[in-house]
Amino acid sequence: MKYFIIAGEASGDLHAANLVAHLKKKDSFAHIEGWGGDNLLKEEVYIHKHIRELAFMGFVEVLKNLRTILKNFIICKEQIKSFNPDVVVLVDYPGFNLRMAKWAKQNKYLVVYYISPTIWAWNESRVFTIKRYVDRMICILPFEKAYYAKWDYAADYVGNPSVEVIRKEIDKRNPLSFTKKVIALLPGSRKQEIEMILPTMLKAIENFSDYDIVIAQAPNLDKSLYERFLSSYPSVQLIQHQTYQILKLASAAIVTSGTATLETALFGVPQLVCYKANTASYHIAKRLIKVKYISLVNLILDKMSIVELIQKDMNIKNIQIELRKLLEDKTRISEIKKDYETLSNMLSEGDANERAAEIVYQSVLEKELKNNQY
Repeated sequence: MKYFIIAGEASGDLHAANLVAHLKKKDSFAHIEGWGGDNLLKEEVYIHKHIRELAFMGFVEVLKNLRTILKNFIICKEQIKSFNPDVVVLVDYPGFNLRMAKWAKQNKYLVVYYISPTIWAWNESRVFTIKRYVDRMICILPFEKAYYAKWDYAADYVGNPSVEVIRKEIDKRNPLSFTKKVIALLPGSRKQEIEMILPTMLKAIENFSDYDIVIAQAPNLDKSLYERFLSSYPSVQLIQHQTYQILKLASAAIVTSGTATLETALFGVPQLVCYKANTASYHIAKRLIKVKYISLVNLILDKMSIVELIQKDMNIKNIQIELRKLLEDKTRISEIKKDYETLSNMLSEGDANERAAEIVYQSVLEKELKNNQY
């Protein structure tokens, strides 16, 4: 069968690749094309457009790149029509993928969405788009199934794919080693995040000379983007494609809000969450977003387990104060790790990617069976 997969960001590319690996076990004749990154390439998926060309963050940035985004829609539609898949599998990346879901369904394609958009956080009206144009919604956060049920929509919860990925990673031999204890910096996977957040992170860690400071370079971003900010920090190490290996050795981490906060928690690393956006984008988001927290850790636990420093609060002094607590306050460290254990138990439902692949595969079989009856 033929599958067209669209993943527009680094985390989506990782989970899409693991999904594909399981799909191939179920469908030995699977022919898969799509949009994604290096992880999907490793699974021998034919990639029409790479994620390094796709990540735009914030309302203002999206407007600035609107012409490119609209052109991407046209290109993607033509590629899907040319390939004529049995199913379009959309992975996260909601700004693009929800619009693509509408077009795909209107053009009679089966639509399966893996990793639900955060409609519970803002713009709840998108639930009507999902009900109308998404045949199967596969969720990875425990509260999402009940959320959709309130809207009379039967979503599937498969557990969180990061749990199994990290569980396997922990058992692997680590190729990295450092001379001191490690503070990990995870400044995001988008160009705008690096530019807005990394400079403040670097200034904040100047007085932590007793530690090795290591930046986890996002696989979709070029080294030169980081090097612009590192000339004054010769001791800071920049390492690509080894985020998990860095976290395995980290004593603490400063993390930009996103999937990385959850991954850091699953590695058991005490963390401080930071977020800063373009001023206009931030004020627009503040009026629209309905949730109490920005980190997935706090959202899932439904409490302020890890400190979040947002916009003006994300400053040098605050980062230094909170980072010291993560490194030196044994009571604070113990509390965080206890919360992490609770979090891991909440997310463990078996191999989420394997279960998601089964849903995708069975959905295609059911469609084929239905079509053959007519």
